[in-house]
Formats: sequence, structure tokens, C-alpha cells
Amino acid sequence: MVKPCHLARRTTHVAEISHFTTRTNYRTRHLSVKSSWNSDSTQAWAAHRVASLDQKWREYQGIKNWEGLLDPLDDDLRHEILRYGDFVEAAYLCFEFDTSSPDYATCKFTKNTMLDRCGLGGSGYKVTKNLHATCGVQLPRWIARMQSWTSTNSSWIGYVAVCDDDKEIARLGRRDVVISYRGTATCLEWIENLRTTLTSLPNDVAPERKRAMVQKGFLSMYMSATAICPSLQDVVREEISRIISTYGNEPLSVTITGHSLGAALATLTAYDITTTFKRSPMVTVLSFGGPRVGNRDFRSQLENSGTRILRIVNSTDVITKVPGFSVDSYNDMTKRRAWLQGWLQKHVDETDHFRYADVGKELRLSSNASPYLTKSDFATCHDLKTYLHLVDGYESSSCPFRTTARRLLTGAKREN
Repeated sequence: MVKPCHLARRTTHVAEISHFTTRTNYRTRHLSVKSSWNSDSTQAWAAHRVASLDQKWREYQGIKNWEGLLDPLDDDLRHEILRYGDFVEAAYLCFEFDTSSPDYATCKFTKNTMLDRCGLGGSGYKVTKNLHATCGVQLPRWIARMQSWTSTNSSWIGYVAVCDDDKEIARLGRRDVVISYRGTATCLEWIENLRTTLTSLPNDVAPERKRAMVQKGFLSMYMSATAICPSLQDVVREEISRIISTYGNEPLSVTITGHSLGAALATLTAYDITTTFKRSPMVTVLSFGGPRVGNRDFRSQLENSGTRILRIVNSTDVITKVPGFSVDSYNDMTKRRAWLQGWLQKHVDETDHFRYADVGKELRLSSNASPYLTKSDFATCHDLKTYLHLVDGYESSSCPFRTTARRLLTGAKREN
């Protein structure tokens, strides 16, 4: 059994017990984790608020690419990652997973009660917009007739929330806007995940060999619309335009966070905001367990736009290694195996539509480091609860899990 490191921590992330239900392949499974916000939301959030971020908030949002904050992991940054992870958990908790319900694939709560019902009533944020995503693929009619829920093409995917509490704004050093996305849930979303060929971004006039390309299914979900449901892109642009118009004269940040599919949509959303609005506020992505999104030219455009991305990656989670193959991994491999370079180079040059590149800065964790994770199955390694457990436990590359971690899997026994 892995033994956690005996290191003290400067600040604590107060933990209460929570229980969360997620879906994998439409079979309900339960993964319980001690979390920070399920018993009495207002008291729990007030209890674990850390000291003011003051003038350092831009560093925590990635202005310096998180240099010096990841290894060892800065405790205030850890708190911020876990705090935004709670907003992603809320997106899961709000979603109606029950396929027999007439409200399937919608949000179970109203905007005014959503965060409170999910335990975030004391967060200082207010939901201002519900977000829906539409899949561009259509199933054969005979499948849709068998199960009506399989053909649900537009579904609630997340929300926009604005910090409107004066004390929290003062602590954060700015007014923060959160865009939070859940992961894959519906049948058509799973199919969109499998549309892994790269496709050019609309209106990209770069030469063919320099064109920014992204995964076809993700782009479809971001840009598709129906007669009664506008595209996710249009709703995000409209809401961000309203927010900039309302709060543009004060310090403002947009933090986009999501898990799995939501992580991919967060990246596309960040790119869209920073390239659409000339006076865009600082845009940061904190993603959990996200797949690859685009090619190397897409990465370059993201970097040039000023988007900051921190990818939280579990090294045992296969979703973070797909789709396609990474150009960077290919380069590392060919350096170690020079005799393969000629053949692989020719193969890579002929398969542009599967040449992906990882984006942003990476915080790499591992399920193998936790003494409380005895199973390394796909579902557990990819679960958002596992990610938050690992973030709370991670100290540094030399101490990947510490005894002072508080966010533990329910039922796990602490060994002293």
C-alpha cells in the first residue's frame, strides 16, 4: 500500500461528507468523497475561505503560467482549484440523468436556487445564465423510435455565475465570472465524442498547412443550434457581452471550468471569448480530465490570444490521452527511438486530421499515489471526485500524496 507523506499544510480545506451520483454508459454508479459543501453550504464555504488573494490573483489565474505554484502545489492555488471543482460538481448535481423523467437532460433547479440546492449557497456567486449544447448528429429513425431519450439532441450543459458578494469580491481581488460545464451524459454526446477527426475552425483564413483545427464533435456541440435552442456559442457570446458591458470598468476575470467533455468545451469557449472580444477580461481555463481538443496551430492561436489554461490530469486516466495522437508525444518518442523516425514522420505527415497537441500548463496527478484508491478501473480514474481527491492530496512531485489531505473517499481508512 502507498504511504502518504507526512507534511504539514499552511491552510486547510474543511471537509464534510458528501454523496454524488454520476453516470457511465447510462448505468448509475456511486462514488462518495468527503467534500467541502454538502451539509450546511453557507457555513461550509465561510469556514474554508482562505486569506485575501490581494494583488496575487492574476498569478493564480495564470498570468505567469503558474510558474513556482505547481511543484510544490501552492496551498492557495489548491484551494482555488478545489473551489472551481465544486462548481463543476454542481453542474453534475443539477442535471437530470433519469431517462424515464419527462425532464430528462434539463436542469432540475431554477437559476435562483441552483447553487443553494447544490451546497454552494455561501459561495458569493449568482447564476445568471443556463447553458445548453446541441449535438449536430442524428441517429437513424428506427433507433429514436425504440428509445426517445436516445435522440435528445439539445441538453442542459452548465451555467454562468457571477460573483456578487462584496466580501468575496474583496477576497478575490476582482469580480469573477464562472462558466461551468458538466461531462458527457446523453447518447448523442457520446457519439459526438467519437467524431475525432480534426476540422478547421470557421473563418480561419490561414494557409492550409497552418490552419487551426479542432475535434469535429466538440466543435459541433459548441456551434450547433435548433429552431428553438440557440447554439452554445451564441448564448455564451451574448452573456459575456452583457457582463463586460455591466462590469467592464472594474477588475474582472472569466474562469471557465469543466470535466471531461466539459473540459473540451471550456477550451473552445475560452478561445471564442478571447478572439471575439477586443477588450476581453482575463480568461482562464481550469479543466479536469479533459481530452485533447485541437492541433498545434490551434494551440498557437490560443497562446497568442492570451488564454491561460491549467489542465489537471490523472496519469492513469485514458481520456486525457485521446483522441488521436499528440505531436509532442510523437516527438519525444522518435528522439528515443531514432530508427522509427523516418517511417513515423511519413505516416504523421499524411494524417493531419489526427495530429493533436496538448494545450496549456499541466498539473499531473496519479491515482497510484493515493493509498485510498485501490481500484484503477476506467470509471474511477476518470471520475471528477477522484480528481478533487488527488488535488487535495498532492504536495509535490516528491510527495504525491500527503497525510494531511482532507478530501477523502468515503469509507477509506486513514493509516497513521
